Amino acid sequence: MSDAAKFSQFRQVSDDDTALAAWLAAVRARMPPSEAEKVAKAIGLAAPTYANRSLASGEPVLAHVLAVADRLLQLKLDHETVAAALVFRCLELAPDLAAQCRERLGSAVSGLAEGVLRMAQIGALASGRQGGQRPAEQVAQLEALRKMLLAMVQDVRVVLIKLVDQAQELRSVVRLTEGPLRQSIAELARDIFAPLANRLGVWQLKWELEDLSLRILEPDAYKKVAGLLDEKRADRERYIEGVITVLRQELGRAGIVAEVTGRPKHIFSIYKKMQIKNIDFALLYDVRAVRILVASIKDCYAALGLVHHLWSPIPKEVDDYIARPKSNGYRSLHTAVVGPEAKAIEVQIRTHEMHQNSELGVAAHWRYKEGSRPEGSYDQKIAWLRQILEWKDEVRDTSELAEQFRTGLTEDTVYVLTPQGRVIDLPRGATPIDFAYHVHSELGHRCRGAKLDGAMAPLNTPLRNGQRVEILAAKQGGPSRDWLNPQLGYLKSPGARTKVRQWFNRQNYVAEVTQGRALLDRELQRHGKTALNLDQLAGVFGHAKTSDFLAEVGRGEIGPKQLHDALVSPDATPPSTPAADTLVARKSRSGGQGSVLVVGVDRLLTTPAKCCKPAPPEPIIGFVTRGRGVSVHRAGCVNVKRLDPERMVTAEWGAAAGATFAVDIEIDAIDRTGLLRDISEVLSRERINVTATKSLSTDFAARMRFTVEVTDLDQLRRALALIREVRGVTRALRR
Repeated sequence: MSDAAKFSQFRQVSDDDTALAAWLAAVRARMPPSEAEKVAKAIGLAAPTYANRSLASGEPVLAHVLAVADRLLQLKLDHETVAAALVFRCLELAPDLAAQCRERLGSAVSGLAEGVLRMAQIGALASGRQGGQRPAEQVAQLEALRKMLLAMVQDVRVVLIKLVDQAQELRSVVRLTEGPLRQSIAELARDIFAPLANRLGVWQLKWELEDLSLRILEPDAYKKVAGLLDEKRADRERYIEGVITVLRQELGRAGIVAEVTGRPKHIFSIYKKMQIKNIDFALLYDVRAVRILVASIKDCYAALGLVHHLWSPIPKEVDDYIARPKSNGYRSLHTAVVGPEAKAIEVQIRTHEMHQNSELGVAAHWRYKEGSRPEGSYDQKIAWLRQILEWKDEVRDTSELAEQFRTGLTEDTVYVLTPQGRVIDLPRGATPIDFAYHVHSELGHRCRGAKLDGAMAPLNTPLRNGQRVEILAAKQGGPSRDWLNPQLGYLKSPGARTKVRQWFNRQNYVAEVTQGRALLDRELQRHGKTALNLDQLAGVFGHAKTSDFLAEVGRGEIGPKQLHDALVSPDATPPSTPAADTLVARKSRSGGQGSVLVVGVDRLLTTPAKCCKPAPPEPIIGFVTRGRGVSVHRAGCVNVKRLDPERMVTAEWGAAAGATFAVDIEIDAIDRTGLLRDISEVLSRERINVTATKSLSTDFAARMRFTVEVTDLDQLRRALALIREVRGVTRALRR
């Protein structure tokens, strides 16, 4: 087809077909014919859909996508990326063109375009954040959204297209008057896309996203810093030119081939530095800055020595990011010196290759090479992407960093959403049942159905990144044994599989204990020993817990003959009745030597009541149980009123050494990483043993319950006061 025929379709839909033809001509000048042809096909497919259409900002769609494509060409990205940037808005406006796009442009281009569209839901989630969230909750949710965004893409070029598209949207809305659209796009750029550009190392886009979002969200601060930079700009530029001239002459004399330029300052970086360091603009050392580009690393260090020979370095302002690169791969030498006229100058020194990677970041790895394509499969690119996207705040040392590298290469994660928009991470291949157990064990047990993005789906459906999962649960019931069958694919997470097994084991155990108790009661009645201490009898069979002994009886592992022999043994006879009003110290079942004194009962174990778990020095009262000794309650326990008053006995605390008592505590907090560890450290410092714990986390709120052993209430009060001081804890009390 001739060029005239190709462009005739544009005349029907564009007011400036000449400009479009000129743009395509420029593309042909920098690409091989076959690749330029694919770009031409892309705009030919999309242009009719874009005709007479504008974005919400008022910018014509065609002008917008051409500007995005231009920027991607400046970043030296390949023709597939440029073609995808031209058509992804078309697929958004006319979804029925997806098949035609795949047929005419190929699966690679259509896959990139569809990936950019999937990322649009991140914007919807971020914009829909609840205003009432606490700051810690907002930070955690934004970080989860960034992680999910990266997990949703199968090609890093998708992220780069979206970053450029977001920057272009910012440039268009900055001209608008105040309004919700302007605000939401700026917040999205600041909170989601600028941090991603930073982690990818695409500095040009990072700076633009940050500066434009600051201009919209904090106009007064932006104008102030911009004004400070503009003040005496001409004098500062003349000063920098003088410094550059001196450096070029001295580097030439030293035989170092170098390119010396002034370094532009970005308003957002100055604003943040003034905030973080709490210093005035005049105290910033890098307002005047130059950059030296050399051929080799050896020349970098030689140039650094020359700069320090010319001017005195400022202490603690020398950073070697060549020997110790930043986590995102950034490499350079930084120094600040007292230059001519006693003014501070920042100098950056790096090789041309380092500068290319610094300016283009990941984009530098996707440069078009004539006659070749990027090496490696998409999976390898994803693994590489995850290596460079280390969350540096979570890395404490090199060994931990290496472990995170290994984890990222060997394990994969899928990110899904709760109905409330909270991001949940699960192993790749996880199902709705895995999701339910991750949210809460009880929800998993009662799971009976699931909706994925509002549509019913089988419970063994593998979840995909970005899906919204809703669990349909019964009011009561438990899991199915089919869930444990690996052939049926109901469970992927080892944690969920363990919880299902524990549920069935617990059900079997309860049934066995019940059966064992019935069998034992018959034997005790037959021998006339219904008042026998069951804990003592369990000890005869080597069990510390009566329930384990009863379960063994229920399973038939302890038969009637063994019970008969134990019951007729002198060691198993019921205790004799003590003299009245005798006070005897008992051995506590709470973990140490108890200190309960019971009036009129000898050689029986005392058991703290599970309903109220008393601890000294609060008043207590005893209740004589059938076969389990004396149950000790708080005097004010609500259950005491329901008990038989004729079986109540007087009890008081004694003074046994090392006595401990089990109590329950409940803690409410804002959920965060390390919360359980910090609370456990408080209990450990107070030398309080934890015997049981249960926690529930929903929508960034955590509720924890601990059973702990304390010596008295004073120790408990002190521990609760310290727990209330832990960051994020809102409530801590005894149940």
